[in-house]
Amino acid sequence: MDGGVARVVAELVRAQRAAGFGVTVACPESGLAQALRELGASVRHWPATRAPGRSLPREVRRLARVVDEVRPDVLHAHSAKAGLAARLAVRGRIPTVFQPHAWSFEAVGGVTAATAVVWERWGARWAARVVCVSEAERERGVRAGVRAHWRVIPNGVDQARFHPTAVAAARAALAPLAGLDPAAALVVCVGRLCRQKGQDVLLEAWSSVLRRVPGARLALVGDGPEETRLRHRAPEGVLFAGAVADAVPWYQAADLVVLPSRWEGMALAPLEAMACGRPVLVTDVAGARESLPPGHRAHCLVPAGRPGPLGDALARVLLDPPLRESLGRQGRRHVLTAHDVRHSAEAVAALYRELLGAGRTVTHRAEHTECRESIRS
Repeated sequence: MDGGVARVVAELVRAQRAAGFGVTVACPESGLAQALRELGASVRHWPATRAPGRSLPREVRRLARVVDEVRPDVLHAHSAKAGLAARLAVRGRIPTVFQPHAWSFEAVGGVTAATAVVWERWGARWAARVVCVSEAERERGVRAGVRAHWRVIPNGVDQARFHPTAVAAARAALAPLAGLDPAAALVVCVGRLCRQKGQDVLLEAWSSVLRRVPGARLALVGDGPEETRLRHRAPEGVLFAGAVADAVPWYQAADLVVLPSRWEGMALAPLEAMACGRPVLVTDVAGARESLPPGHRAHCLVPAGRPGPLGDALARVLLDPPLRESLGRQGRRHVLTAHDVRHSAEAVAALYRELLGAGRTVTHRAEHTECRESIRS
């Protein structure tokens, strides 16, 4: 699968299928498409690029044909590009839910950003609801002048799949595959290798961490368009693990999980890491404060785009094992309470019922999405 949005879609489809709903997903052929078929969803091939371009009119026409064939009761578009194509294809004829997973205009600047803002203002009229994964994401849309019927549904994680285990055992299991020293401090960053996720800032900070924590290792788990550039910039002690089918062993093996994003809606990786009982360090972008347990901001929240404070915070937490243990334990409790994927799925199902009206039976539920994180990277 490809990124956090794909994982959100897969978990949502899993819950909907378990509840007996019919689900059709339109997306490019990918690991996500195969996973959705295994969950029992009907998958329609929708070839689409990550960013808007010359192929957009053709993509909109193809998506409109899929909608005409499936005739869904509700259309749910995930991420900015799919949200653009879906709303143009349907134009409000079907109850449409748009879920940006961070706004398109945050990924760009200048004229492009201004154009994206104009589109989001205009396109909101074709969404019966705009679902944000954090209150900060909703507020960002309001400040940009997007007038919508809002709903905030925080991301959730599968707490059976993401669970704690002993660091030593997890590290020993992973070490032969990754060449890790079981005794060395290990920091893990899970995310697509792209500008949004800020791994370049993390690499710039890493040398200062090594000066204070000699022998520490940093594992970048994921792939993406910035991989070659990041490899050239990587200092000593950095492992490029590539894309993995399952990030759970990496979370469980970590002493600390970091995500230095430049922007987000509410990142999934920190929630997954906390569910595994691991402390997290995140940048102060939309949704980050809301995802952390109360009292964790002093230790776990740093300014975005600033390697100095990031390096200082990484070293400080790595050098304090009792603090790491406490943060991990509290993080696990927080996710169990506030970010259970079952609660997120139930909130989405309630939203669908609200749109369809009481007493009407849902026979089909369609979600149209890109099988990638978003156009923002």
